[in-house]
Amino acid sequence: MKKKILVTGGAGFIGSHLCKKLLELNNEVICMDNFFTGTKDNIAQLFDNPSFEVMRHDVVLPYSLEADEIYNLACPASPTHYQFDGVQTIKTSVMGAINALDMARRTRAKVLQTSTSEVYGDPAVHPQVESYWGNVNPIGIRSCYDEGKRCAETLFMDYHRMNNVRIKLIRIFNTYGPNMDPEDGRVVSNFIIQSLKGEDITIYGDGSQTRSFQYIDDLIDAMVKMMATNDSFTGPVNIGNPNEMSMVDLANLIIELTNSKSKIVFSDLPLDDPRKRKPDISLAKQVLNWEPKVPVREGLLATIEYFKKII
Repeated sequence: MKKKILVTGGAGFIGSHLCKKLLELNNEVICMDNFFTGTKDNIAQLFDNPSFEVMRHDVVLPYSLEADEIYNLACPASPTHYQFDGVQTIKTSVMGAINALDMARRTRAKVLQTSTSEVYGDPAVHPQVESYWGNVNPIGIRSCYDEGKRCAETLFMDYHRMNNVRIKLIRIFNTYGPNMDPEDGRVVSNFIIQSLKGEDITIYGDGSQTRSFQYIDDLIDAMVKMMATNDSFTGPVNIGNPNEMSMVDLANLIIELTNSKSKIVFSDLPLDDPRKRKPDISLAKQVLNWEPKVPVREGLLATIEYFKKII
């Protein structure tokens, strides 16, 4: 049976890939976006599909729709964008969650919240497990995003406990792939753009800090699997690639894959930048039968080809 599915933030990097996948699975998809960070270019190939529609709307404002499932993705997710207007970022996380949950309560829809590894802050536990409460600075420059996402998780759990709303929580670790914004300030896009232009690659700090990078196709697969789980399972579940990589190693790999003459230069580390990030995905393996399949080298090559076409 064809489902009607709302994707908030559907014109963004992750949202556009999710909309495409849900259409391939023979669903009707409503893409809601205010186009602050999302772009119509990301979803242009979907416009001719009669099962796809676009709604320009800010999730901070109430809305009333009918849907079987809601994927709540709307929120600026890169430091460049979410620090531009910290108050609006928190509103998007908190009011966006409330409005999605109110709709889910009214329609009995299942609703999935895309939370983030940033809820762990600069972790004192490594790798990060879902039971870890995190180490977040509540008044730092990143807190508008970190605490906004943490509050959204609280709201999801309270709506579930108080109103029996059917919820799903995932915590997304660093993700990359086509449709990334070249100006979003994320490390993968920064390094690729700089290397393709032959510019110096800027590493903040000494480059020993680590991240774990998953390709977008793996994330989308996990999201669909999470939504399909039994109503009794809410999460949260870590979704990420447990293969940890330092910033220096990532920069050198991208220089190799782009055959670039770029040099690595070092700059001051931003405030509250986590020193390490690596998911424990035992729960995802157990409950979702999921783990990432796309090797970093293969995923980076596909992402590099995308950026070659748009810069």
